[in-house]
Order: sequence, then C-alpha cells, then structure tokens
Amino acid sequence: MARRKHHEEHANHEAWAIPYADLMTLLLAFFVVMYAISSLNEGKYRIMADALTTAFGGAPRTINPVQVGNQQVQGGGWDSPSVIKAGTKIGPSAPAPSNDPTLLPAMASQMRMPVSIRNQEQLQRAERQLNGIADKLTATLAPLIERGMITVRRTELWIEVEINSDILFPTGSATLDVHARDTLSKLAEVLRDAPNGVRVEGHTDNIPIATSLFPSNWELSAGRAASVVHLFADQGLQPARLAMVGYGQFRPREDNASAEGRNRNRRVMVIILADTAQSIDPITDRLSADADAADAAKAPASGTPVTPIAPVQLPPVPAGSRVGAAVPPAMKE
Repeated sequence: MARRKHHEEHANHEAWAIPYADLMTLLLAFFVVMYAISSLNEGKYRIMADALTTAFGGAPRTINPVQVGNQQVQGGGWDSPSVIKAGTKIGPSAPAPSNDPTLLPAMASQMRMPVSIRNQEQLQRAERQLNGIADKLTATLAPLIERGMITVRRTELWIEVEINSDILFPTGSATLDVHARDTLSKLAEVLRDAPNGVRVEGHTDNIPIATSLFPSNWELSAGRAASVVHLFADQGLQPARLAMVGYGQFRPREDNASAEGRNRNRRVMVIILADTAQSIDPITDRLSADADAADAAKAPASGTPVTPIAPVQLPPVPAGSRVGAAVPPAMKE
C-alpha cells in the first residue's frame, strides 16, 4: 500500500495582523471613551443623572430652579424669590443683568445695616472719646512732638501715634530703652481707662539683619511691637484690647535711599481705634463706621430707585504732617 506523503504546513507570516487589528480597535474605543468622559457636559450629566434616579424611583438630587413671574418685592426680605426671565443665560459667559429699578430699593435696604438712635449715639460717643484721647496725647507728649520724635495723626476712625524707633530701641534690638519706658508709660496712662482697642505696628528700614534672634526684619519689627504691647499690659491695659503686628521693611513711609528716609521708616505705630475694644482691627472698624454713617442719612421714600452709596473716602494725610498743639477736626456729621 502506498503511503501518503506528508507535506509541511505552509507558514502564514501575516497571522499577527488580526490580533494587532483587534488591539488597535480596543485602544481606539478606549481613547474615545476617555475623551468623552473628559469633555462631559455637566448640565447634560445632571439631566441624565436625574432621569436615571427618577426612573429607579428616587428623588432628583439637583435643586429645581424657582420660576416666578414679574412682581414687586415688598419689604426687601431675603425669602422673596428673584425674577428669572425665560431665555436668560446663567454662567460665566452670561451678560451682566440690567438694573431693575423695582428691585433696587429692596437690595439697598438689605445691604445697609439697621439704623437706630442708639447707633447714632454710639458714633457720637466714639467721636468724643477719640477727641478726648487726642487732646490728652497731644498735651502729654508735647515735648517729643515739638522735637519731631513723635507724630500724632487724627483720622475719622482712629488715632495714629508714630514713634521713632531710635528713641525706643538700640540698633538691632527689641529691648526697650530706659527712657523709652517712661515715654510709653505716659502713653499707657492716657489709654489705661479708655475702652478703645490698641494696635501696635512695628516697622524697620531695608537694611538686612540676620542674627539668631532676628533672622530678618520681620522678626525684629514684630519683636519691637511685642515689647511695646508687653509694657502696655504691665501698665494696666487689658490684654484683650491689645494687638501687635510686624511689617518689617515692606511698608516704608519714606525712601530708604537716604539716611533720613531710613530713620523715618524705623518706627512704631500705636493706633487707638474708635468705638469699643471688642474689635482691634482698624479695617473692620472703618467698614463698620462707614456703614453706620451711611445709615444715618435720610432713607428714600418707598418705591423710589436708590442710587448705590459710594464708599466714604478718608482725606489723605501727608507723610510729613504731624499734630502739635491742635488736632485736626473729627468726622463731620
């Protein structure tokens, strides 16, 4: 019997093409899905999520917008719904809405603080306190004021007592000089019985310092302010009324290019704030006083469009000005 001759199988050199095509197809599908997820529209996603949640018997998780018709807001309460017109775009690219004169009175009444006779009396009392403190400081520190070592400035909301650091501290030190203690003790005696908050600020020139105790001018200015605060506390001022901050060389009053300018920049600022000692931040006190002063004006009639109140601008104080025997007038009604 004849045997069948065995033939070798033909080698297929293109067998790799099919799995390679499958791999490329899977990779293409993967990157398409990744791109679709990365560019997902949040609005469509929320709509789809709400639709799926509702279909499976749950409540929608997104907040339904309030649809309200055109109506007059009475009383300016925060519970009154806002007017949303159909077709209005909402989002970063939406145009600024036009001013509706019917809503301005309600908005203005919510932005302003309530006015009362008690608030007006507090403003007047704070003004009288600042005037009295300024008069006492001017009389007590008159010799140093005349020599230009201390400058007293009176603003509508606080009093600034600028003391040259050369009469308080040795160079590169935060330890008070003996004569400086006498001067600050006189200042503390005036402030001891007053309820006003006191903020102490330390400033230096731009000459760098690098010691183990003061790695930079920030530490030096903060240490000097802290020394003054500790002395005030030792002299009987309540610690809750005191605050301190060190600005280093970053808030100069004069140009540091000259020796005279650097001498002016080495200073300690003692700021006596208006109102009570509950707040020791002059910016907070200024905003609060501005709001109370704006409320003291006569309120417009109901239904009359309100013009937004511009912020109160304090008069600029020249850098070289100082208060001697007289103090600038207090805030005007």
